[in-house]
Amino acid sequence: MLTTHRKKAILDLLKRDGQVVATDLSVAFEVSEDTIRRDLRELAAEGLLQRVHGGALPASPATAPFAARLGVEAEAKLRIARKAASLISPGQVVIIDGGTTSDLLVRQLPAELAATVVTHSPSVAVALAGHASVEVILLGGRLFKHSIVTVGAAAIEAASHVTADLYFMGVTGVHPTAGFSTGDFEEAHVKRALAARAAETIVLASASKLNAASPYRIGDIGLSQGIIVERGIDKRVGLSLEKAGATLIHA
Repeated sequence: MLTTHRKKAILDLLKRDGQVVATDLSVAFEVSEDTIRRDLRELAAEGLLQRVHGGALPASPATAPFAARLGVEAEAKLRIARKAASLISPGQVVIIDGGTTSDLLVRQLPAELAATVVTHSPSVAVALAGHASVEVILLGGRLFKHSIVTVGAAAIEAASHVTADLYFMGVTGVHPTAGFSTGDFEEAHVKRALAARAAETIVLASASKLNAASPYRIGDIGLSQGIIVERGIDKRVGLSLEKAGATLIHA
């Protein structure tokens, strides 16, 4: 089999099964594991998969710069944002992550809602500046321009003084075995710190993030108490997440 054909077959298996194991691929294609590892390395360099120990997972396409993501899956993100907004009750303290879905979420909050929003996203804070009855607490730190959020020790220290009812977390990857992941090391640390300060963590996940992984792990599926997804997601993906312990909330 030609290398190009083998690589395509690997990607097809990855799409079908949600993960591939190097030793299994070596047997299936009758080539050495070194050859398979080279294939996986080259496919990873092209952004087509995420290598893990012993094999690979689908790569998340949700790692483009913030501006480039604004128009991606816009309708689905809006439905997810509306569902998330409906879960907020008056008087609650709510942590809202950065990201394009989070930006939509705060714009769906009822004008009469009285609540407190804690965020490390300047864009989320600015979007709430005109909301008369929502108090906004902005966590400081170094601005991570890719996602327009603050990260680092200052953001984590500030988060330690918060006790929230809900945390709406944005991710770039949701996978039954790899858990929740994102594309930046420091951002993953901040997300873990925020999740630790909330009674419930709800993950916002459009279809492109499901059954995919990014380089930096936030935590396993059990980190969240719910994942808001679109109606009509691939049934196999939904079942695999539920089998891993996820509670799916359909928008």
